[in-house]
Amino acid sequence: MGFFDKFESAVEKGVNNVFSRVFRSGLKTVDVSAALKKSVDDAAANDNRLAPNYFRVMVAPKDYASLDAEDIEVLAESLSQEVTTYVGQQGYALLGPVEVDFEASETELTGNVDVQAVAKRGPAAPAVGATASPDHPIIDIDGEKWLLTEAVTVVGRGSEADITVNDSGVSRKHVEFRITPTGVIITDLGSTNGTYVEGHKVDAATLVDGNQIVIGRTPILFWTHPED
Repeated sequence: MGFFDKFESAVEKGVNNVFSRVFRSGLKTVDVSAALKKSVDDAAANDNRLAPNYFRVMVAPKDYASLDAEDIEVLAESLSQEVTTYVGQQGYALLGPVEVDFEASETELTGNVDVQAVAKRGPAAPAVGATASPDHPIIDIDGEKWLLTEAVTVVGRGSEADITVNDSGVSRKHVEFRITPTGVIITDLGSTNGTYVEGHKVDAATLVDGNQIVIGRTPILFWTHPED
């Protein structure tokens, strides 16, 4: 079974079932999830509701050894999504996408977990608890909203893009959003299938609030002000 098949299986069955199967110890997903959420709450309370987005989950070597690489990816991705949802529910803010890494620690006992969490700025962040502005626009990529936190954000299919899109019609580095003093400029990065703004193919264009963009088969909405 490939990684994406495993991930879909994890989502369908509930990640707790998968977690219990691979660890074969007293450690459960609910323990890790609770530790992650506590670290979010503690940090947000001390930093004006800014939540951490990078988490290092420390587990005992025996627990870590019971995982294979694909299991770790499935669990980390599932927990990242759970934390992102929780941050939005609590009205916290993020500086970048949520990332969860597992690491073996000689100081941890079997079945125990410890979480180290920090806020790391990225070129884009899940737009939870955030409002669009001209300085920090929000783009909605096929229903997933991102806050642009840096001057330049690249969207594409490849891992080198700041925001990745699962669309075979999108180039690895397809389009760039650049925030300037006079507006946000979208630039096609030599993509195979082009970039369309309001139905017109463009090499570059200055965007306005509410613009509709298409790359490959993927729709993108652009906002510089709160949605009505």
